Amino acid sequence: MPNNFFDKIKLDRFFRKAGPGHKLAQEKESHASSSLHSNLSGGPSSLPTASKTESEQRAAAAAIARFNQSKSGECRPVMKTRVRSGTKTSTTDHQQSPDTSAKAGESEKSNTESCPFLLFTCPDIGPAVLPKQEINEYIREFLYNSLEAQPEMASTLMIQTLNKNKEAVKVCVDILTKYIDNLINNPGEEKFRKFRLNNRAFQEKVNPMEGSEEFLLTCGFERKSLKLDDQPEEMYFIIPEEKAQNVDYLKHMKDCLLSAEPIRPQLDRALRVYTPQHMPNFVIPDDFYNLTPAELKREQQLRSENTERIEILRTKAMRERDEKRELRRYRYTMIRIRFPDSVVLQGTFWAQEKLSDLRKFVQDNLRLDWIPFNLVNPTGHRLEEDLTLIELGLAPTAVVNFIVDEDIINDLALQPGTANKAGSFLKSDIQCLLQEFP
Repeated sequence: MPNNFFDKIKLDRFFRKAGPGHKLAQEKESHASSSLHSNLSGGPSSLPTASKTESEQRAAAAAIARFNQSKSGECRPVMKTRVRSGTKTSTTDHQQSPDTSAKAGESEKSNTESCPFLLFTCPDIGPAVLPKQEINEYIREFLYNSLEAQPEMASTLMIQTLNKNKEAVKVCVDILTKYIDNLINNPGEEKFRKFRLNNRAFQEKVNPMEGSEEFLLTCGFERKSLKLDDQPEEMYFIIPEEKAQNVDYLKHMKDCLLSAEPIRPQLDRALRVYTPQHMPNFVIPDDFYNLTPAELKREQQLRSENTERIEILRTKAMRERDEKRELRRYRYTMIRIRFPDSVVLQGTFWAQEKLSDLRKFVQDNLRLDWIPFNLVNPTGHRLEEDLTLIELGLAPTAVVNFIVDEDIINDLALQPGTANKAGSFLKSDIQCLLQEFP
């Protein structure tokens, strides 16, 4: 993960506005904007500081050390990073035996063949296009690499992004907010400047959340072993008095914590272009289904066994319930759009996306995006109502026809260089993809 991503993006895009017209990267008094690039190049920071360099370095060093330790302490699979401009392969330093490597290769090949088009991307942080598990790791590495440059934003984004239990995240954020509020409201009170690491609430609700320690260190807390009165020596999180009194910085950290939103990967369209002669059969990965293959098979068996009885006995409410269950069956759908010149454009969609999303996908890839067109299903029905793709019967796979006025087709055929050319409806860079399937 290149560190120079910070020269190109701003982390504050992942934060809700802290107030009317106010972003986290702006000073509350001057409202002057400050980009990540200016922070990196040594420009004046717009953030309130509390000996911030020391706490930033400590948070980043601790986080990266733990991250590297976790990487070296577990056998992680080889990760292939598919980048739009080419293919980049990165491997861990973990050494595998020939047998283990062979099995890993077989497993990777099997996954590629069984799930060829279910890929994800996160364009806000980089160009990689990866399977779900690997894109999540890609985001995780990005956030850890971000700690040194922007620990305030990175640590809060880690809490929101790297922990999947949203209820647990909310509880963690509430407790961390309480720690900060106690310092803001009672800057001179020593009892609010420390808490035990083995405190039950901390151990159960804060410590398990990835990013929580990085956040505390960035706030200025330090790990220290203390022996108080007659009690045995224990580990504490302690914030020095001068940092506890920097209320502006603590308020800024609270704003970051409360306004951070998770970085979510986007489903990549996995665009493909085919001719009828070289178009493969649909291959549907198990991930397309909300049910496991075994559950799906069992449900189909039960349906076939009870079809007649259900048809006779089921009520309107039962039928509506079955229809709703049917709509929840699929997560994704693979749709092929057949053009008048027989070229087929393929894309992958969330099953709950709407017809307007499909139309936008088609329009974005047209050479002349102003062309009026209709999408028609194989039975000849025009798709007009902006329902979800699954409601339109376009999941888990579908083929629709791209229909335009005959005069437009004739006009296109008369244009230089397009006569009898496959893919003439598509942009030139999309037409080039057709050459990959000669």
